[in-house]
Amino acid sequence: MTAQAPAPGPTPDRLTVGVAARLSRYLQVLTQAKKMGKERISSQEIADYTNINATQIRRDLSNFGKFGKRGVGYSIDSLLSEIRKILRTQGQHNIALVGAGRLGQAIASSTIFAEHGINIAAVFDSSPTMIGGHIGGATVEDERRLKDVVRDKNIVVGVLAVPAGAAQKVADDLVDAGVRIIFNYS
Repeated sequence: MTAQAPAPGPTPDRLTVGVAARLSRYLQVLTQAKKMGKERISSQEIADYTNINATQIRRDLSNFGKFGKRGVGYSIDSLLSEIRKILRTQGQHNIALVGAGRLGQAIASSTIFAEHGINIAAVFDSSPTMIGGHIGGATVEDERRLKDVVRDKNIVVGVLAVPAGAAQKVADDLVDAGVRIIFNYS
């Protein structure tokens, strides 16, 4: 008799992009609910705000432990803490920010990425006046070095903060460098 391998699925040491994206959305809803003074929330309430089926929400959360009680819901503080731990412990995701102007600086100074376990590993710009400067704790690199830096720093996400006319070329350069996810703020 041979032993069967466990069924595939998300495990605490490996998080799929889909689950991570949904957990990030749950985190946003929970953060808002806490700001509104709520202490508990149901999977149906989370579903109402995220348009994700309540069953899927319960399934996502149960993959990482037992957080709520049937008919009572989830403690917002506890669930916020647990989801932040899950997202952080899944490894830091490195992103490249392209565009060091005002928008890029605002993005780099925001805490939203760090709260979701995302590190701005590199910042790029094509302007000689920006290259060599510092924003968000990173030195602004020449955009022509994008491919080498993306590979060296294992960057999988790109954030565009460039003028709209330059966005497509920069997006193409990011994809060519191996970036798989792009957020466009252009």
